Amino acid sequence: MITRDELIAIGHYNKTHGVAGEISATIDVDMSLLESLSCLVSDLDGIFVPFFVNSCRPKTNETVLLTIDGIENEQEASRLVNHEIFALKKKFRHEAEDVDADGYPLDYFIGFTLLDNDGTRVGEIIEVDEQTENAIFIVEREGQEIMVPATDELIVEFDLDKKEMVMDLPQGILDLND
Repeated sequence: MITRDELIAIGHYNKTHGVAGEISATIDVDMSLLESLSCLVSDLDGIFVPFFVNSCRPKTNETVLLTIDGIENEQEASRLVNHEIFALKKKFRHEAEDVDADGYPLDYFIGFTLLDNDGTRVGEIIEVDEQTENAIFIVEREGQEIMVPATDELIVEFDLDKKEMVMDLPQGILDLND
């Protein structure tokens, strides 16, 4: 049985496309990673169910049209509309190791230790807030939650094995959270 801990959110299903079971999806990862995953997972009635993609074609820069094994008509595809799409973390990490920060959804970094550019430990990334135009890492620091902009321009490097991220934080940004 698949559990939430084994998954990473990578997008969501939008709406059906045509009558043959195709469905559009917004994907938050590099399209080449999507094509290399063995399956996509979604929560249906409280159970995480794997779906195997037969075909994937781009619609826009962030939207793809998917044909999924076993889904052959509009009614079957409509069961997935508005559901979140997950990938298995283990498989995602294996496929994504050679991709830069743009290839990883920000949720992937939850649980990473955040370090400042000088090596100072800032805290642990516990959440990502993507409700605003600019995403924010929520970092637990000395028992308090602080907010740090989650932008590629500030990320210096990250180590997947050590689960550490180094950021070049602007001077005084950590004091804004006081």
